[in-house]
Amino acid sequence: MIAALRVLLLVGYIPLAHLADARASGTIAAMALGALVLTVLIEGLAQRRAAHWCALVVASAALFWLSRTPYALMPLLLVPPLFTGLIAWWFARSLRRGRVPLVRKVVAALYGIPADELSPRHRTYTRGLTAAWSCLLVLLTLLNIGLALVAVPNGLLAHAGIASPVTVTGEQWSFIANVAVYGVLGGFATLEYFVRKLVFPVRPYANLIDFARKMAALGPAFWRDFFRSDDVGAAR
Repeated sequence: MIAALRVLLLVGYIPLAHLADARASGTIAAMALGALVLTVLIEGLAQRRAAHWCALVVASAALFWLSRTPYALMPLLLVPPLFTGLIAWWFARSLRRGRVPLVRKVVAALYGIPADELSPRHRTYTRGLTAAWSCLLVLLTLLNIGLALVAVPNGLLAHAGIASPVTVTGEQWSFIANVAVYGVLGGFATLEYFVRKLVFPVRPYANLIDFARKMAALGPAFWRDFFRSDDVGAAR
C-alpha cells in the first residue's frame, strides 16, 4: 500500500509541476513540492512516528511561506536534475569493484538464483547495461541543469540577473524536464528489452507484459534492498 501511494504521489507531481510553471503559480508549485515531501515521509506518517509528523508540519509551513515569495518556482527547476543525478549515482556506484551492478541484481532475482551464479554472458551484459543506464542518466542530468539555467523568466540565470545567449520558455523547460525526459527513459528501457530478446532468446518471462508482472512480483522487500550500498560479490 505504501509503495502504491508513493507511486501515485510521484505520478501526481509531474502534472502539478508542469501546471505550476504554465500558470506561474506559487500555490501549485508548493502542492507539487508537497507531493514529494509526502513521498519521503509517508511510511513514517502511516506508522504514526512523531518525528515524521513534526517534519510534515515544518515542511508544510515552509512551503506555505515559499508559495508567497517570488522564488516559489525555483525548487521545481532543481528536482529533475536531482532525481536523475541521484539515480545515475546509484547505478554508477554499483559498478565499483566488489559491488553487484544494479541490473544484475534484477536479472538474478528474475532467474531466482544468486548473482554470482549467472552465466558469464549474463554478467557481462548486465554490467554493460548498468553502465549504459548510468551514462544516459548523467546526460539527462546535464540537460536538466542546462535547462534550469536558461529557462525564462524563472530560470536560475534569470533570477540572478544574468542574460543567457540561449533561452527556453518555462513551458518548454517543463515539457522537456517533466515529460520528455521520462519518455526517453521509457524508450530506452523498451529498446533494451527488444535487444535483450535477441541476445538471450531463452528468458524467464514470455513477453513484455509477463516481464512487467514478474518485476512487480519481486515484492517490496526486494525493492527496498535494491539500492543498498553494501552489496558485495558477483561484481565482475
